[in-house]
Amino acid sequence: MMPTTVSSQPGNCSNNSSCMDEKQHMSIIVLLCLIFFLGFILNTFSLWVFCCRIPCWTSGTTLQFHLALSDAIATPVTPLMAVYFAMGNNWPFGPFLCKVKIALLSSHFNGSIIFLTLISIHRYTAVVRFNKSSCMKQKQFVKKLCAGVWFLLLIQALVYAFMLPPSEDGKNRHCLSIHQTNLTDSYFVINFVLLIFGFILPFSMSAVCYVRLAGSLTRLNISTPKGLKAKVKSQRMVGMCLVIFGLCFLPLNVIRTVAVVLKKYYPGKCCFLLQIEKAYYASLILAGVNSCLDPLLYCFGSQAFRDTFQSLRIKLRDAQNKSDSEITANQ
Repeated sequence: MMPTTVSSQPGNCSNNSSCMDEKQHMSIIVLLCLIFFLGFILNTFSLWVFCCRIPCWTSGTTLQFHLALSDAIATPVTPLMAVYFAMGNNWPFGPFLCKVKIALLSSHFNGSIIFLTLISIHRYTAVVRFNKSSCMKQKQFVKKLCAGVWFLLLIQALVYAFMLPPSEDGKNRHCLSIHQTNLTDSYFVINFVLLIFGFILPFSMSAVCYVRLAGSLTRLNISTPKGLKAKVKSQRMVGMCLVIFGLCFLPLNVIRTVAVVLKKYYPGKCCFLLQIEKAYYASLILAGVNSCLDPLLYCFGSQAFRDTFQSLRIKLRDAQNKSDSEITANQ
């Protein structure tokens, strides 16, 4: 979850307690829409494959489905954010849709991190503890676990939505903006809750799983096709989880933390705050890339997913070849 107002004009850069916000550069709007639109297409395809092409789910498939679902729920927010930026950071949709925006964004980012962590733990138990019983291997337990995660996401989304109401500053109405001075303390507390419990702990757990998994894979018998396949699959899945954490979520959490600390303790450093906010928008776009990278996990983790993707690619290629042949014949 993130503030979505930034001031980018040097004319507003001054050492005072109020940094006036300006209309966003069009590149921010275009890149944000492109990233989330591409993520929407990829995750819609992923959900279709899970629901229509994989009749028998395993515990791992269940976790991947819920990751795709958490990625897809941010899509309705993107047009609202684009309009908000285009109108000079003025929220025109009213307080209810502002709360919906906060709820969906927080559920999207936090849900993606939690399910990525659970996928890393599941891969660890499947390989390192392959000959021992584990609740993470039981499909019914994983289903209940996912239901519990969504319940927690719903609770935190409602809490954040009501803790961060829209507010007016001059002619603009702000929604989820760091320039809401009356909510500086709330942003400060929420940020560190998200930083510790929404990033550091999940990332640490995934990193531990990867280290333990790497040690186990060195002892895995790769002379057999089954052993080699398990090793490659595990390396790719957990490695991709760590890449997504590092590329998509690390910059977002670091820059957001610097911004809320700066706003709370050094509100007069307007020039520095505006520069941090510019960096924050770059990190926001990077965070959206996770929706595009997550489908790679499904390709690594599900043979049925890979087969469906390959068959669709072959059908598209055949259709293109047939179209080219018809065009050539008519010339």
